[in-house]
Amino acid sequence: MLDKLAQIEARYNELERLMADPDVMGDYTKIAEYSKERTGLEEIVQAYREYRQQSQQLDEARQILATESDADLRALAQEDIVAVEESMPELEQQLKLLLLPKDLRDDKNVIMEIRAGAGGDEAGLFAADLFRMYSYYAQARGWKIEVIDQNETGVGGFKEIRFEVRGRGAFSRLKYEGGVHRVQRVPETESQGRVHTSTVTVAVLAEMDPVDVNFSWNDVRMDTFRAGGAGGQNVQKNETAVRLTHVPSGLVVAVQDERSQGQNKERAMQIMIARLYEIEVEKQRAALEGERRGQVGTGERSEKIRTYNFPQNRVTDHRVGVTSYNLPTVLTGDLDQFIDALITQDQAEKLGGGVRVAAAVDED
Repeated sequence: MLDKLAQIEARYNELERLMADPDVMGDYTKIAEYSKERTGLEEIVQAYREYRQQSQQLDEARQILATESDADLRALAQEDIVAVEESMPELEQQLKLLLLPKDLRDDKNVIMEIRAGAGGDEAGLFAADLFRMYSYYAQARGWKIEVIDQNETGVGGFKEIRFEVRGRGAFSRLKYEGGVHRVQRVPETESQGRVHTSTVTVAVLAEMDPVDVNFSWNDVRMDTFRAGGAGGQNVQKNETAVRLTHVPSGLVVAVQDERSQGQNKERAMQIMIARLYEIEVEKQRAALEGERRGQVGTGERSEKIRTYNFPQNRVTDHRVGVTSYNLPTVLTGDLDQFIDALITQDQAEKLGGGVRVAAAVDED
């Protein structure tokens, strides 16, 4: 581990030297490239330097204890040894976590898709609730949200809504939200006061650049058609909507909410690239893990990941056994308690070969 950390620090120092080189300073492309790489190494280099400083402090204190006869100096050295030995394991754990392979998608923007599942209009209404929840969460983190496409139910809900989340680290946190979200509550139209169970699916895709995905646009067929719904007379007359079909995989993406065909095509291309990347990632994951299930962020889409129980004022994440009894605050974007637990579990699995830090629960 220490050899690897030394190599990382050497690269960090080299990047600082390159960025200060007059021959490089005028090349804005290279400066941006080096700056991005340097930022990605900064946290681990700082932790490594602190670890090295504490190691040196520990060696010096032990040397004093071994060679000095002065009682006061020996007492101070002993205090230093105790303090450093208490802090070192935590720092070592931090370094191990920082050395874990990073998901290259973590700094990407996000395309999220929310679709009503079982439950009719009630599922559509809860899809709208989830969209608002993620909007609040994004706002609190300084991220920007832009709706790409939506299909309303007519009663204030969504059959489906697709939107983009732009901001640093958006995918690194929202990737844990993909899956089936279950809601249990009494619908407004329920005269008998019975609790209904409905489901909503959430898909989280990293917005990828074309260079990140190995495929050819020659394999993609584009069709245009008239956009439906609101948009004005001009939108209805012209074929502004775009449907892209990736022939080898059969993947179809349609976008119609933008004003021009070119804008719709660009959006559809972004979504297709993200979906194809996700498909490839899932293939690789399946090949590596076989039948293994339950790992954070990689579960089957058909499995519920979280339940929102209105009568009990409860939200339970079934993957980590975390429960909140303040459902209204969760729906206004208080998701970190779940996401932080999922990140911790994910890290523990990677460090410990699959040991889970919390037992999953399945409350009714």
